[in-house]
Amino acid sequence: MNQAAATSATHQWRSFAVAASVAAMTILDLSKVNVTLPSVEASLGASSSQLQLIVSGYVLAFGLALVPMGRLGDQRSRRTLFLVGLPLFAVMSAACALAQTPEQLLLARLAQGVAAGIQMPQVVGTIQQVFTGPARAKAFGLFGSVIGVSTAFGPTLGGLMIALGGARDGWRWVFWMNVPLALLVIAGVIWLLPNSQAGPKQKLSLDPVGILLFGVTVTALMTPFLLTTGASTDDPRRWWLLAVAALAAAVFVGWEGRYAVAGKAPLIPLKLFRISSFRNGTLVIAAYFSAIPAMFLLTTLFLQLGVGVEPVYAGMVSIGFALVSAVSAWYGGRLVINHGRPVVVVGLVVILAATVGMGAAAAWAPAGIVEWVMAGIMALAGAGGGLVVAPNQALTLGHVPIRDGGLAGSVGQLGQRIGTAIGSAVALAIFYATIYHEGGHQARDLGVFRDGYRFGMLAVSGFLALALLIALVDMGARRRAPRAKE
Repeated sequence: MNQAAATSATHQWRSFAVAASVAAMTILDLSKVNVTLPSVEASLGASSSQLQLIVSGYVLAFGLALVPMGRLGDQRSRRTLFLVGLPLFAVMSAACALAQTPEQLLLARLAQGVAAGIQMPQVVGTIQQVFTGPARAKAFGLFGSVIGVSTAFGPTLGGLMIALGGARDGWRWVFWMNVPLALLVIAGVIWLLPNSQAGPKQKLSLDPVGILLFGVTVTALMTPFLLTTGASTDDPRRWWLLAVAALAAAVFVGWEGRYAVAGKAPLIPLKLFRISSFRNGTLVIAAYFSAIPAMFLLTTLFLQLGVGVEPVYAGMVSIGFALVSAVSAWYGGRLVINHGRPVVVVGLVVILAATVGMGAAAAWAPAGIVEWVMAGIMALAGAGGGLVVAPNQALTLGHVPIRDGGLAGSVGQLGQRIGTAIGSAVALAIFYATIYHEGGHQARDLGVFRDGYRFGMLAVSGFLALALLIALVDMGARRRAPRAKE
């Protein structure tokens, strides 16, 4: 009995180690590339719109692949999909590093995003599959630590690669490093991850019409925000795509309902959204990720462009967030077992206060000191951030059937990607619009960059306030509900 339990635990944590490694590598690529944009511009002569697309194209392709690949992972072997996504990710990373034109880099980034969308749904699905009960909450706590460290450490790693590779071609090192990392993770999948199917053998059903409608909806929703740079050259007609997104979403919901009534497996079972913990948790994390990547991006740009801090040092400002959030996520995963949604509420309050402090620091702290003040506040923000991601993940998936774990995790990650695209676009548009409006872009007037950062951080605070509101509503609903339904 004890030996069997030990074997089971070994199996669980080996699977977790592989899944967490995939997640870390994938999430790093979302944040470390942001620091490289001036280097890419110098090397390839990319325009501001091309630079935006190089970053956002990855997010878009990532988001489009998530849900179909989550459904496929639930129906077939997640291990197999890891072995499809990881080699593609490695090859496309090499293609990014070898790119000689902005167009080549953009195409490689799109394919790299597809690879990320293939492998990432299998991460949450694997954790959901191999852990149960309190052990699952603890696993998600550790997983939250991995996500927090990866998100916050990305800018530092990107800046370090530029420092080592040079201002002109250091960005290539950022992509080259993915190749050995991916090979190591592939070895882990082969040797450590068992070849087990996600659920009972079932007829493969990918709902092609649903996939098409879903793709149109996500593309139309994200594209206007991905093309928003804050410059006067932004085409206002792009916002009409939101009407297309709304129409496509309505058709998608109608199709999925009819598909399910016909006894077939829809791309997204709408019954998932009848689970209040899943619905509210997905909304909370979408609003949260509308804020946090935007905060990192704004801070890096402000310190580099406004204060004149070198990329590697600008990235290091977020190290405190990474380290503290790793610790608080571990404890958050344990606390949520007994305390539930209030843990997330406390985390959101802490990080919301920290974002207000970041804006105040940018407004009043003198150059040479502001980066140190921001680093300290970032550490405080990390304490709150660690109490959000992991506990919210555990609460969101707590009542989801294991057979739908990969799909449910994919929907949650899609919310994160859409939130990232919208939040970053809104914050960047405000940041750059303020700078262009006040005429500080050419003169490098620090006061103007202070204004741009402060106004951009107001948007960040707004997204966090929305996440807090949703969490409070969910907490109230849980307290009113009978314990049998908790």
